[in-house]
Amino acid sequence: MKTAIRRALTGPVLLLLAALLATVTVAAPGAHAAGGLDEAAAALRKGPVYVDPRAADRFSAGQADALAKKIKDSGKPVFVAVLPRTSDYQPATLLRDLRTKVGISGVYAVELGDGFNAGADPRVMPRTAVQNLVGAVERSRYPTVSARLNSFVDTAVTEARGHAPASWGGRGGGFGTGTAVGIGALIVIGGGGAYAIARRNRRKRAEEERAALEDLRIVVDEDITAFGEELDRLDFDPAAPGADDTMRADYARALDAYEDAKSAMAAAEHPGDVQAVTKELEEGRFALATLAARRAGEPLPERRLPCFFDPRHGPSVTDADWAPPGGAERTVPVCAADKSRLDDGREPLARTVRTPQGDRPYWDAGPAYAPWAGGYFGGGLLPGLLVGTTLGHLMMSGPAYGADLGGYQGAEGGDDTGADFDAGGFGGGFGDGGGDFGGGGDSGFGGGF
Repeated sequence: MKTAIRRALTGPVLLLLAALLATVTVAAPGAHAAGGLDEAAAALRKGPVYVDPRAADRFSAGQADALAKKIKDSGKPVFVAVLPRTSDYQPATLLRDLRTKVGISGVYAVELGDGFNAGADPRVMPRTAVQNLVGAVERSRYPTVSARLNSFVDTAVTEARGHAPASWGGRGGGFGTGTAVGIGALIVIGGGGAYAIARRNRRKRAEEERAALEDLRIVVDEDITAFGEELDRLDFDPAAPGADDTMRADYARALDAYEDAKSAMAAAEHPGDVQAVTKELEEGRFALATLAARRAGEPLPERRLPCFFDPRHGPSVTDADWAPPGGAERTVPVCAADKSRLDDGREPLARTVRTPQGDRPYWDAGPAYAPWAGGYFGGGLLPGLLVGTTLGHLMMSGPAYGADLGGYQGAEGGDDTGADFDAGGFGGGFGDGGGDFGGGGDSGFGGGF
C-alpha cells in the first residue's frame, strides 16, 4: 500500500519540483552561472544585474539583488555586470560583445576587475551623456564597487529612454514559492505576450520607415531632376574636336551617376537606402566640375564636400564660419556664391524642404533627412557639421530614421534588436586599478577596458 502511494505521488511531485526549479532559474535575479560571456548575457536577458561567481567577493548577492530591484522598480533598460579580469572577457570588445549577445537595446555598465566603463544605444542615452556620467563616477573615486555602481545606476535610470525588457518579468527584486508557481503556470502565456509585443514593435518600425521614405522621396526626386537638368544644359559633345579621353570619361561618369541614382531611388525600400542615391549625385556633380575645369584649361578641382547649404550647388570651394540661429559657430564647406553672400552679411541660399510647420532648411526639418545628408557629406562628418541644429541634435542623441549611420533605426530602449545596433555607442577603456575608466566611455561600445 505504501509503495503504491509513493509511486502515485512520485510523478506529480517530481514534475512540480522540476517546474519550480526551472522557473526559479529563469526568474531569480541573483542567479549565478559558471561564468563567461555567454552566461553573463543569458543572465542579463533575465534580469538587470549579473555577477560572475569569481567576482562575488567584490559584489555580494545581497548587493546584487538590491541593485536589481532598484533598476526593475525604475522600469528602465539598464544592465549591470560585475566580472573578473580573466581571459573569458576581452577588454577591447567586451561592451560590444556583451551588447551583441544580450541583444536588447539599453544602457550597459560593466565592472571588469578594477576597471569600469559603460555604453548605451544612442537612442536610449546619448553618447555624450554616457561619457559625462562615466567621467563623473570616475572622478568621484568611490571606495567600493557597490558605491560606484549605485551612483551610476541612480543617474542612468533617470536619463535612460525606453522601458525594461519584457524578459525581466516585472518590477521588484524578490519572489516566493507561490510567485514561482504562478510564473511557471503563466510562462506559455507570457511567451505569447512577448511575441505579440515584438511583432507590434516591428510593425511600428516598419510604419515609421515607410513614412520617412516617402518624405525623402520628394526631396531626392527633386535632386535627381535638378542634376538631370544640369546634364541637359551641358554644352558638351564627346565627338567634337577638342574633346579628349579624359573629358569623355568625366562626362560618362556623370551620366552613369545620374542613371545609377535613378535606379537606386526606384529600388529603395528603406530610408537608409537613400544614402546611396545622394552619394551618386555627389559623385556626378564632382565629375561635371572636373569636366568644366578640363574644358577651360584650369587646374582640376580639389575633391571636397559639396556645399553645406545646398548640395545642388556642387562641390565646395572653401570653408567658412557659420552659426545656425541660436547655435554655436562652426566651419562648413561652401560654394563660391554662398561664400560671397556670407562675406556680405547675407543669408546663404539654404536647401529647404517641406514640413508640417512650413518650408525649413534641411538641418532643421527632422530625422528623416539624415540618410539624405549622409550620402552627400558622409555619416562620420555630419554630427560635427550639424551641432546645434535639429538634425544634429537628433543624430547625436540617437540614430535618425533609416540613416545608414549605424544602429537599428526605431529601436526603443528595452527592444530586442539582436546584433543590429550602433556599435559606436559601446567604446572606451577599462583601466587597471583604482577604478580607472580608461577614457571614460569615450565612444560607447567599441573600445576596450
